[in-house]
Amino acid sequence: MTSDNNATTTHEAEISNEARDSMVVTDKFLKYMGSDWQTLESAPVSESEGAAFAAQRRAALSKLFPGKRIVVAAGALKQRANDTFYLFRPDTGFTHLTGWGAKTVPGSVLVLEPKGETHEAHLFFPAPAGRDSEEFFNNHEVGEFWVGARPSLDNIATILGIPTHPIEEFQADDADLTLQDADLATALSELRFVKDSYEIKQMQLAVDATQRGFNEVVAALPEAIAEKRGERVVEGVFHKRARLDGNWEGYNTIAAAGANACTLHWEDNDGVVKPGDLLLLDAGVEVDSLYTADITRTLPISGSFSDVQRKVYEAVLEAADAAIAVIKPGIIFADVHEAALAVIEKKIKEWGIWPADADPDIAYHKRYMVHGTSHHLGIDVHDCAAAKRELYIGGEVKEGMVFTVEPGLYFHPGDKTVPEEFWGIGVRIEDDIVVTADGCVNLSADIPRTVDAVEEWIKKGRNQ
Repeated sequence: MTSDNNATTTHEAEISNEARDSMVVTDKFLKYMGSDWQTLESAPVSESEGAAFAAQRRAALSKLFPGKRIVVAAGALKQRANDTFYLFRPDTGFTHLTGWGAKTVPGSVLVLEPKGETHEAHLFFPAPAGRDSEEFFNNHEVGEFWVGARPSLDNIATILGIPTHPIEEFQADDADLTLQDADLATALSELRFVKDSYEIKQMQLAVDATQRGFNEVVAALPEAIAEKRGERVVEGVFHKRARLDGNWEGYNTIAAAGANACTLHWEDNDGVVKPGDLLLLDAGVEVDSLYTADITRTLPISGSFSDVQRKVYEAVLEAADAAIAVIKPGIIFADVHEAALAVIEKKIKEWGIWPADADPDIAYHKRYMVHGTSHHLGIDVHDCAAAKRELYIGGEVKEGMVFTVEPGLYFHPGDKTVPEEFWGIGVRIEDDIVVTADGCVNLSADIPRTVDAVEEWIKKGRNQ
């Protein structure tokens, strides 16, 4: 990576040593840097596919806050270390209301100005620096020499269908309704409960890209086995697909082999990938619109499940299928979890793990599946998180909702409540479900799920 303290060599006389360190330039040097640039033709742009849908979302939000000036900021670059920054990812509410995804300019602000009984949208963001300005070559955060050309105000206005203005013209007001206001944060979350057709299309694109990443992981299992930190091979292979087909992963990849699979959010990914163990891969591609998939598959690294691994896997699969079977408009969201948990309880009892002198006030099976079965999914992997609990867990399931179904069983080493043969086995199966008018569709159904299909998948993957 270049340093923003680099000095010019051709024009050393123009900048003293002291000025070079702080990149203070003379008028003569500024004139030189800003001259002799040919105007390049930019590619024509048109309104994006998602612009009309974003306008509908803004209209829905407008009805909730009549007469209020609403300000939703994209956010700023987040420092990683010293003068390096994380890849910018705009605020979810901003993305949902504008349709501006991975290419959002840091520092952008959406304003909904009250106009009669509705609102008028205006978008403010840092306009491109002219090539005759010092910012053009001397600002390592936004200068074109450092980060490439920024989009013009006119182009973004055309793409998003929103009037645009230089950020310098934005004026905040103490009475503004902003993301810091709980009521707005809640409204923005609840606005995302039901996805429109554009959003569902983006979700399917994310799932399809994730499937390609999973296929590539399966093909790379021999390489992962050969490395000391084979989980990093898995993580790296999936990351490559996420960057090729999208913006990034929607969340940190969980590549958990062996007993690491019993840690629900295992993100170190520095363990061995050993034949005979299972690999729990929980990963999702975030496409350029910032919608993400969230898929989990549990794979026998050797290509075949052992008897006890198969027993656990098929119990989790039965729980997943039972949960999916109840999904339709009109049920309560919590019903999905209860359907899965009923199967988990049944299996624990069949295996003799349920205590003979069971206390009716203790849900013993939750020791082995402590997490919920489902969460909403969209631009955020845990979407709609600021919604009111009674509308989330206790809310009615509606057509167009997208959420996960992800039961699991996790038997930690040293857990004396289960036979030792179960120790170190962790299994989760996770799919992304869209609710239809009379039921649901599994967006990730083409990613192998059954024991036989998973074993065949690994066999074919290694022969590619």
